Amino acid sequence: MNRVWLEKLIRESLHEDVGYGDLTTESLVTEKEQGRAILIAKEKGVIAGLPVAEEVFRQLDPDVTFTLLIQEGDEVKPGTRLAQVHGTVRGLLTGERLALNFLQRLSGIATITQQVVQQLEGLDCQVLDTRKTTPGLRFLEKYAVKVGGGTNHRFGLSHGVLIKDNHVAIAGGIREAVYQVRRKLGDRVQVEVEADTLEQVREALEQDVDAILLDNMDPETLCKAVSLIGDQVWTEASGGITPETARKVAESGVKGISLGWLTHSTPALDISLDMMTKEEAS
Repeated sequence: MNRVWLEKLIRESLHEDVGYGDLTTESLVTEKEQGRAILIAKEKGVIAGLPVAEEVFRQLDPDVTFTLLIQEGDEVKPGTRLAQVHGTVRGLLTGERLALNFLQRLSGIATITQQVVQQLEGLDCQVLDTRKTTPGLRFLEKYAVKVGGGTNHRFGLSHGVLIKDNHVAIAGGIREAVYQVRRKLGDRVQVEVEADTLEQVREALEQDVDAILLDNMDPETLCKAVSLIGDQVWTEASGGITPETARKVAESGVKGISLGWLTHSTPALDISLDMMTKEEAS
């Protein structure tokens, strides 16, 4: 995880949430008062984002102690204690919501990713993420996919060529699009082409491409496309795939399935932060 990037993100996020001060906490708690809190999972899932939560509290209190009670990526059950945080009460209460927002969001993504990966057990097919991420949080959301056992696909537009339907329309066809890309970039990058029909699959196979994205195909067409391609190039399926349909799509023989669902529709995992009483903390 890129620490410099993370520190900047947390700093900006705290500024958004805290603004000129936590009016409630600062009215009730002295600046030096110390306390302890416990992060607790309220439902079953895979935990991702503990280093992010720690950074939230550390920026509010440089002397905070963040003690892990599980490891990042562990699968937990309801009631599992994730970490104990010891520091100023102001830091704990002010950072609570932001730390939980990150931890719940990333753990939700990791949990669903693991479920899809488990569904594909026994198949030679990767679970891929997409660029359908929350603006500004792509690094963390793709990190959570990896924690859940998925594979990171293109991080951004500069990390490979993917010629989609709109590119094909602008270029005047798959052949023309691939030609223009190769003329500009040569063999420096891999080129993947999106195909919606078997006709487009045949056209793509006649070009210098490394992979074909089979988009929004019904199961019968998808199987025909995979059979037509064989081992000539790498294959990926996409388009409305959910955890419920992932296994059936993967059984077509594609080498990867990409699910925007992992990062744009995954529910947050329920996690809480509970302050310990002085008796419990002692």
